[in-house]
Amino acid sequence: MRRICKRLGGEQGTALLETAMTLPLLLVVSVGIFEFGRAFQTWQVLTNAAREGARLAVMPGTATGAVDTRVKSYLTSGQLDNVANATVVIDPDATVDIGGGATATASLVTVTYPFQFMVLQPVASLLVAGSTAGAPITMTATATMRNESQ
Repeated sequence: MRRICKRLGGEQGTALLETAMTLPLLLVVSVGIFEFGRAFQTWQVLTNAAREGARLAVMPGTATGAVDTRVKSYLTSGQLDNVANATVVIDPDATVDIGGGATATASLVTVTYPFQFMVLQPVASLLVAGSTAGAPITMTATATMRNESQ
């Protein structure tokens, strides 16, 4: 009986058990930090691409195709890999408040991009079968700038 109590009360396997319990948690936290950092970087690239498009859209006589090309070029320079699925919507007749109740015409550029987590979404789709957990997340960024006078 003493031998059984001594064997069960030993600490030989405790370190292995603690490692087995904490290592998966540490890996999930580390992967989450990297994944959300990548998502934030993608959102910043989208926001800056929308601003670049708005800067070009406010110029008189600028074609819609030129704005689309500039935005997608910025997305490519930002090393986004799925630029073909990005959409750019330009509204040259938006309005912006210039103070005192007055408004002016503005150009509104909206950029949408399907963002896919590299590790978290595939793992989520395995855990929650039959759901849209593994589908890309649609990120949207907009920029509004007052149109230049002609």
